[in-house]
Amino acid sequence: MSGFDIFAWIVLIILIACVVAVFCIAGWLPGHIAKTRGHPWAEAVTVAGWVTLICGFALWPLALIWAYVDAPARRREERPQ
Repeated sequence: MSGFDIFAWIVLIILIACVVAVFCIAGWLPGHIAKTRGHPWAEAVTVAGWVTLICGFALWPLALIWAYVDAPARRREERPQ
């Protein structure tokens, strides 16, 4: 193997590692955003992020938007005075 072959293998390995890292971050991101924002369905957003990313990237932006959308506030019971 020449020096160019070794360099090409190193570049290929780094490229594959970067693709795997971006895939993992993209799957993790909607759930993390939902948890930090206190979303009531944070676990569902996490599952949606991973499932849509694995089964096809087309619906992944919807999971990301869902992480940012606040659910309607629950009505508090009025205290008797």
